[in-house]
Amino acid sequence: MAAGQGPQASLIGFAIRFRGLVIALACVLLGYGVFRLADAKYDVFPEFAPPQVQIRTNAPGLAPEQVEILVTGPLETAIGGVPGLASLRSSSTQSLSVITATFKASSGIYRDRQLLEERLAESAALLPSGVGPPAVMPLTSSTNLVLVAGLTGKRRSLMHLYTFAKWTLRPRLLAVAGVASVAIFGREAKSIEIDIHPQALERFGVGLNQVLDAARRATGIRGGGFIDTANQRIA
Repeated sequence: MAAGQGPQASLIGFAIRFRGLVIALACVLLGYGVFRLADAKYDVFPEFAPPQVQIRTNAPGLAPEQVEILVTGPLETAIGGVPGLASLRSSSTQSLSVITATFKASSGIYRDRQLLEERLAESAALLPSGVGPPAVMPLTSSTNLVLVAGLTGKRRSLMHLYTFAKWTLRPRLLAVAGVASVAIFGREAKSIEIDIHPQALERFGVGLNQVLDAARRATGIRGGGFIDTANQRIA
């Protein structure tokens, strides 16, 4: 091979000799790129974080120490042996347990979520009474939190703003295409509170369990049955 006739020189010579073919291939490649750009998804390129699954469990009335011992610890033990699990990170706060499971980069996120849900279904019976079932959060991107918005109002109470955000604003935001989850942080959630007077219970001979049973029956949702007529059944 003579000097100056290396692979690079041969490639340049081919491009000059068949410049029409090279220009045609370049135009085809450019057109294909423009065509694919219209369907491109705007996200993190590439997804830089390993597959992650977040598990949240509501534990009303429990202190952070109780949440850690009674909720977070048993759940971490239950999901600790899931195949492909790389690490576990948890946070136990007032009435809330948050566990973030990180898997190996080579594992499939949908298979990982299925394995976790199977383990959590078995461990839900081990949680204390009153603790909600563990919930696997919707799948989100590594960017996760996109927008933070606050509601304020001089004529509206915190309870009214929280109720509006939970029952009106949140469903509308979830209906927007591309929104995976909406988290609400606030105080004074609307609830029914029962004040117990020990003297009155003692005077009427009523126990605390009877009061709780009466409250459950009064606030529970039950079917009203049906009435059969000669022509139809009315719910």
